[in-house]
Amino acid sequence: MPIRNLDKIFHPHSIAVVGASQRPLSVGQTVFQNLLDGGFQGPVYPVNPKHDRLGDHPCYAQIADIPGNVDLAVICTPAKTIPAIIEQCGEAGIRGIVILSAGFRETGEAGKKLEQQVRDLARHYSGMRIIGPNCLGIMAPYAKLNASFATDMPLKGNVAFISQSGALCTSILDWSLQENVGFSHFVSVGNMLDVGMADLIDYFALDPHTSSIILYVESITEARLFMSAARAFTQKKPIIAYKAGRFTASAKAASSHTGAMAGVDAVYEAAFARAGIVRVFDLDDLFDCAELLAKHKAPKGDRLAIVTNAGGPGVMATDALLERKGVIAEISEETISQLNEFLPSAWSHGNPLDVLGDAPPERFGKTVEIVLKDPQVDGVLVALSPQAMTDPTGAAEAVIQAAKTSQKPVLAAWMGGGKVHEGITRFNQAGIPTYTTPEQAVRAFMYLVTYARNQQFLYETPRAVPLNFSLDRIRLQELAQTALKQGQSTLSEQTSKQLLAAYGIPVNRTEIARSTDEAATLATELGYPVVLKIFSDDITHKTDVGGVELGLSNEQEVREAYEQIMQRVAERRPDARVQGVTVQPMIAEPEGHELIIGAKRDPVFGMVLLVGAGGTAAELYQDRSLELPPLNERLARRALESLQSWPLLNGYRGHAPVDIDQLIEVLIRLSYFVADFPELLEFDVNPLLVSPDRVVALDARIIVDLEEKQKPSRPYSHLAIRPYPEEFSRTATLKDGTQVQLRPIKPEDEEKWHELLGSCSPASIRARFRYSFHGTTHDMAARFCFIDYDREIAIVAELEVEGKQQIIGVGRLVADADHQEAEYAVLVSDQWHGQGLGSILTDYCLEVCRHWGIKRVVAETDPDNRRMLNVFQKHDFARNHSAEAETVSLVKELKLRAE
Repeated sequence: MPIRNLDKIFHPHSIAVVGASQRPLSVGQTVFQNLLDGGFQGPVYPVNPKHDRLGDHPCYAQIADIPGNVDLAVICTPAKTIPAIIEQCGEAGIRGIVILSAGFRETGEAGKKLEQQVRDLARHYSGMRIIGPNCLGIMAPYAKLNASFATDMPLKGNVAFISQSGALCTSILDWSLQENVGFSHFVSVGNMLDVGMADLIDYFALDPHTSSIILYVESITEARLFMSAARAFTQKKPIIAYKAGRFTASAKAASSHTGAMAGVDAVYEAAFARAGIVRVFDLDDLFDCAELLAKHKAPKGDRLAIVTNAGGPGVMATDALLERKGVIAEISEETISQLNEFLPSAWSHGNPLDVLGDAPPERFGKTVEIVLKDPQVDGVLVALSPQAMTDPTGAAEAVIQAAKTSQKPVLAAWMGGGKVHEGITRFNQAGIPTYTTPEQAVRAFMYLVTYARNQQFLYETPRAVPLNFSLDRIRLQELAQTALKQGQSTLSEQTSKQLLAAYGIPVNRTEIARSTDEAATLATELGYPVVLKIFSDDITHKTDVGGVELGLSNEQEVREAYEQIMQRVAERRPDARVQGVTVQPMIAEPEGHELIIGAKRDPVFGMVLLVGAGGTAAELYQDRSLELPPLNERLARRALESLQSWPLLNGYRGHAPVDIDQLIEVLIRLSYFVADFPELLEFDVNPLLVSPDRVVALDARIIVDLEEKQKPSRPYSHLAIRPYPEEFSRTATLKDGTQVQLRPIKPEDEEKWHELLGSCSPASIRARFRYSFHGTTHDMAARFCFIDYDREIAIVAELEVEGKQQIIGVGRLVADADHQEAEYAVLVSDQWHGQGLGSILTDYCLEVCRHWGIKRVVAETDPDNRRMLNVFQKHDFARNHSAEAETVSLVKELKLRAE
């Protein structure tokens, strides 16, 4: 229940302070006084059996004695008293709880048990929500609510601050008052016994005062809830995160190359990017970044133009931009020609655009205005150094006026002290971000670029890859069960390759030889040249122990290599259990490259996919990219493009590019494999040989969790993002006998979605969307085709028309964060009206709702839309319409199916 009853906490009508006190500087005294001093409008009831009154307020011995209803209880008493107080709150109907007290799981085993006791008690009282324990408290300036033991109330603003560190909260609060920075909400989450970050993100998404969220993160729990909430929020507003503990080392040694390369911080980095979150690495950047992203449109690219009146700042900005992998915009010849008309002949004639130290305000303004019009420029940084002839305030005004002529971001670096102060004030009043150094300004611009890229990847339509998937899931399960029954957590190379082959991932044939003679026989059968590798469950890095011999071209070489491998391994790893060697064909590709692909189960985000430069130096170079499954074509391509070795793969200095499409297909197949194999702990393919002609796995190692099948879990609980729900695919028959395929929508369906809307009349469009529009855009399609399958689903009806798949109708469900209620809407192509498709889609979507556990379905339609009104009436929707209303509201209460 992510947001249910959170209003009781953040917008209460009445509050009880349990443990309120008159002892100076005690938590109970501070909280009680903060609520009074903050101007909270409702009654505040102190609860403490040791007092009859606290100041002018009567004090109550227990919660049951309070005469009125209470929405929120703020508990300040010792940890051991909390269970009894939770019971009292539950019996009194209090559903909002903030526990400030420490002494829970952070103190050890006894504290863990106490925390679990509190959690169990709270579950007895339907709808009870708890923030904490072990937290600073909460503050909501617009509600005049300071339910914390911080000393001051924050100013009103548009940033919600959520922190796992109470100590950091007090520091940030003190800083914000000094810098005049405001907040919509200020929350210390503590141990997150109940209300977590995902709940708060969902709640603040609906808050009109919140335009961005700042997260101070030490660790994430309930990764799938967090990812869903964050992805939903960042579709419209930015989230900025600072992750503490970046270099925390894992206490467990990695069992594979993938495990060694996929560090904890790298996984958080991948998860944040997938969720559209902008990550900052310096606390000083948090609030600048939040304000910047909330108020300024993201650039379309990373090409920055630098306008300056001095060479030094331009060089500083250039260095900072290139260091952060930004791009110095290449100014077009047309723009240079326009600049030449009024700039002195000694100007730089390139980017950075040095307009010289004697530049008057007009020169700054006109230069910025012209450069902003250049299609090769995505943003402009103006850096000013006060010189004898400089008018910093006038220049600022000129830049402000120029910035109004474009939607592209303009940033300013006004360097200096008192001389530039007034100019900075003018920029702040105009909403133009201003910094004291060019490096700070460039850093801010690159945060804008990161946000834009994240938004782009959230909504960029992937290309449909012709995988022709005929996944042999039955074969996979047979192989998996056989492997698991062997009781070995590390599967052999041969078994590992068989599992990959079941998913269409090309592998190099591998046979096991347990003697010299057997190795020679198999080599002759496979054909020379061959490769021998040590076969041992105890050895991960075969080359480290001399366990690999390449390019063996005859029987004698095979026999000698077998003996040499055995001798070297015995010397270097006498403890290893050796079963023999593997024999496989030697594959040599002059234009080939070695990659590593793999997966690792992260304790927070579940399975994580890895692709990077492979071979024996994979861990040395650390050229790798991580992504959370499931993958589509665009995500797989992004993972490859982010590699330092991408230019080599894509063709470099006359070399042929590798088969990128086949490589992407392998990554997508790997994504399916990981999703369908919850027993997987780690695996890697190293090397994966990629060339212009083929992609093939030369070596593979899979590590499984032998206990996984005994763990009760929901489907795909090993993934942080719900894969495409193939289980909701079926066929249906229209009235005229036409067979249609019903299935969930995919991002790849964007073109078909545009075609569907293009086939509908203006009246049909208006009836579905409640307004008319001319043509559809990518942004519109993104909202309907890019689905978080944990929260929403669109069932399309598809058929083949003249050899092309076509969507002829769609029913859409959007559930609330609590999964209690879903909004439903349906659209059918005009030419298919009267065939019963609207009714079929409604039937099926109601079935999906029951599967989800949805209790109520709501819909709206036009009072003149007789066709849909009849469909809703047929499905027993209750109708609510008055003569004054422009729409008909409908609702259906669902009885959940018996499991």
